[in-house]
Parts: sequence; structure tokens; C-alpha cells
Amino acid sequence: MKPDHPEADCPMLLLLDRVANKWAVLVMATLWKGPLRFNELKRTVGGISQKMLSQTLRGLERDGLISRTASPTVPVTVEYAITPLGETLARTMDAVRIWSADHIDEVLRTRAAFDAQADAEAWPHKRRRAA
Repeated sequence: MKPDHPEADCPMLLLLDRVANKWAVLVMATLWKGPLRFNELKRTVGGISQKMLSQTLRGLERDGLISRTASPTVPVTVEYAITPLGETLARTMDAVRIWSADHIDEVLRTRAAFDAQADAEAWPHKRRRAA
């Protein structure tokens, strides 16, 4: 969002930009189970590139939702964990996950009906153009 955009300083939009991202949701859900090192997190989340995971972790850390702890080992060990603030968000995200699981069948039925109706309404127009 551009800084001069009228809603650029809206707290809700600023945070939704971060937490509505699928990778942020998956990282938060994974760290809610316990702290992990970078490669463990990458393996657990699955499908995320190293660059995207790094960007996601940095943004979540910047917003205070996760913490990054480096231990002075050789090589340096870095562990990521959810913060108390992050836990409050993770509970909310989990409620969305539960709602999704409870209602996925209904959503899929509705999608199929919508798509069938849209196809039926589009069909006569497609046929006329072909003739």
C-alpha cells in the first residue's frame, strides 16, 4: 500500500497485510506447537522457499509475533518461537482453521452450484458466437 493512500495508516489494514498471508499463517501455526530452528521450520511448513521463509520470519519478528534467538555455537544456532502476542493471534487463526474444517463441505457444494449455474448461463452466449 502506498504511504499516501488514505488507508495507509489504518492499523487493521497494516496488520492484515502481514497476517492474511498464507505463509505467515502456516509459520505461526507451526511455531504455536513449539520453537524450531530455520531448517526444521522450512521442512515442517513445506513448499516454502528459503527466501520466502526468511521474509516471513523477519516480518513476523518485526511485528512482535515471533522471537528469534541466536545461540553462540559453531555454527550459530538460531531458533524461532512464538511470542505471547503471537499466541493471541495463533488462537484466533486456529478458530478460523476449525471453522474451515467444519464448513468445507458446504463451501465446496456452494462453489460447485455457483460454477454450474455460471456455466449454464454462459453456454447460450458461447453457442451463438460459434454459429
